[in-house]
Amino acid sequence: MKHFLRMLIQVCLYFYCKFLWRCLKFVMRKLTGRCELQRICYNTKPGASRTMKIETSLRDSKSKLLQTSVSVHPDAIEKTIDDIMELKKINPDINPQLGISLQACLLQIVGYRNLIADVEKLRRESYDSDNPQHEEMLLKLWKFLKPNTPLESRISKQWCEIGFQGDDPKTDFRGMGLLGLYNLQYFAERDAAAAQQVLSDSLHPKCSKFSKAEWEKKRMDKAIGYSFAIVGINITDLAYNLLVSGALKTHFYNIAPEAPTLSHFQQTFCYLMHEFHKFWIEEDPMDIMEFNRVREKFRKRIIKQLQNPDMALCPHFAASEE
Repeated sequence: MKHFLRMLIQVCLYFYCKFLWRCLKFVMRKLTGRCELQRICYNTKPGASRTMKIETSLRDSKSKLLQTSVSVHPDAIEKTIDDIMELKKINPDINPQLGISLQACLLQIVGYRNLIADVEKLRRESYDSDNPQHEEMLLKLWKFLKPNTPLESRISKQWCEIGFQGDDPKTDFRGMGLLGLYNLQYFAERDAAAAQQVLSDSLHPKCSKFSKAEWEKKRMDKAIGYSFAIVGINITDLAYNLLVSGALKTHFYNIAPEAPTLSHFQQTFCYLMHEFHKFWIEEDPMDIMEFNRVREKFRKRIIKQLQNPDMALCPHFAASEE
């Protein structure tokens, strides 16, 4: 009975708040002479704050046109904006900036949805050793990470040197599909120096850029290295879940003036790899068995950062300088 009453109260509050909100919107329009979209665009600075408010307003609207505008094809955005202006009885000649602002927001909103689809497609595609393109990407990954060490054969224990678990890396891509390989190759190619440094640190902490005194101070003489490639695939999983959950909207809406692309996602992966490596060192784990604990703590820190509407994960290395 208590459970039923609690649910009844929640339902009543929901409909009351929804009705009250619609009444408030009506009153605000009468007082200001502007619809909600106008008030958001004129009173909120560009970036995540504005785009997320526009997205919520469109999605929660009772108008079918506004509801579907967040999922139109990019080529249909201009016409959609014209239709919205007509529906809201807004003169585009008197309010030229509104159309420009709405277009920028819709490009980001629709682009984010399309980016999820692109990333999901790569994640679902399995690594195929009979596919020349897949094989070429894998061999390039070795070349970028170990430019001075030839790979003796396609099936080789050498793959363990860059953090794969066995003689054939294809088995390690099962969880994230081609997405894991795409991200690893992007990091290794676009920011070769940083990728090679992280790889070196993960294998031989004392041979990194830190001095011997610094390593001893952090007790880094312990065997706390990790498998570079496996961690890269794991961080790909983290980036993927942040994207799908919508947590990365704050970041992408702040850094991409229009539609976020796969390159933006890969740059974010590079940033996460770089930051996780620093975080791993700061956490000073006893051994690799603490990986899940460290990863979860790192995930929570990133999510907390992304809850700030002004937040943009700011990579400070070459992979982001496009």
